[in-house]
Amino acid sequence: MSSLSGKAQTVLGLVEPEQLGCTLTHEHLSMDYSSFFCPPSPGQEPLSEGPIKMKNLFWIKQNPYSHKDNLLLCQEMDAVREELLHFKAAGGGTIVENTTMGIRRDMKTLKKLAEETGVHIIAGAGFYVDSTHSSQMQAMTVEQLTGIIVDEILHGADGTDIRCGVVGEIGCSWPMTASERRVLQAAAHAQAQIGCPIIIHPGRHSDAPFQIVRILQEAGADTSKTVMSHLDRTAQGHAAPTSTPSTRTSQWNWELLLLHQTIFDTKKLLEFAKLGCYLEYDLFGTEFIYYHFQPDIDMPSDNDRIARIRMLIDEGYEDRMLMAHDVHTKNRLMKYGGHGYSHILKNIVPKMLIRGISQDKIDKILIENPKRWLTFK
Repeated sequence: MSSLSGKAQTVLGLVEPEQLGCTLTHEHLSMDYSSFFCPPSPGQEPLSEGPIKMKNLFWIKQNPYSHKDNLLLCQEMDAVREELLHFKAAGGGTIVENTTMGIRRDMKTLKKLAEETGVHIIAGAGFYVDSTHSSQMQAMTVEQLTGIIVDEILHGADGTDIRCGVVGEIGCSWPMTASERRVLQAAAHAQAQIGCPIIIHPGRHSDAPFQIVRILQEAGADTSKTVMSHLDRTAQGHAAPTSTPSTRTSQWNWELLLLHQTIFDTKKLLEFAKLGCYLEYDLFGTEFIYYHFQPDIDMPSDNDRIARIRMLIDEGYEDRMLMAHDVHTKNRLMKYGGHGYSHILKNIVPKMLIRGISQDKIDKILIENPKRWLTFK
């Protein structure tokens, strides 16, 4: 434990935090997401089959979880290797790889990618959402789950001596299940024992982050070493009204409703920010009309994300912000016309500068904040 204190742990071993450089805190380099396949709309079933081609690429972008081959990122290691080299050439230093048990974590592949590209890769310990929990795991106590997480950090994961450097992404659903609650408590206990960083995948409801922080705090976690992921789709600017206006009067009322919802959700986001977690906007590059996992959510655009980050900076939270893409399907790769792992550095940072976010604040979000979070206590 003393050897971990003050260090960050990559799949190639311990490094000084200053070596991490520009860091994406929530990505996947190899995973199998096929257990989350969403059947397409009636009549579109044939579109789920076959390879990704130019003629079906837009449909896949709009329906990423309805195309079977798209969910097998684990088949694209050559493309991922090439993209990591692009990321490094663009100024990237570190990728936090959030694949945990249940979605085909591959420690040997992560080590090989780090060796071949020179990019620091930090692997995640622990467990994903309840639907991926085995019956054996669901029968485990909090103490047993804690032991597994600690062992993955101190000794190695999946039968290897390759060690994880964060706990997570720890998966939570809405409503949260009993098994997920025990995993959260185990993550908190592990953090209390060895001072490790934690990263959370919250359920798709605006109350989920509050519930998760409460459980973690009650179990002894340090919220200042904890990341709440996916605020893009969990703490939105507004949700669309269920009806549309038919008269000028109702148009006025509809606009007031939009304004009210925007104010309400901003207040809720700022209330959550006071709890002290890192606030992660990690779906950059994801823009589609219909979100299969939660149809009530209007997925924001990258411009919306930038505006949200600027608002949080203006409110004084520049020291708690993190950014990433959460690449986890094939269509997000440059090989298939996607944005890849360099999108934030090549496209988003220039737009942030245009929107008045200074370079020193961008450096905090991409360099200083990840470094502080990833350093073991």
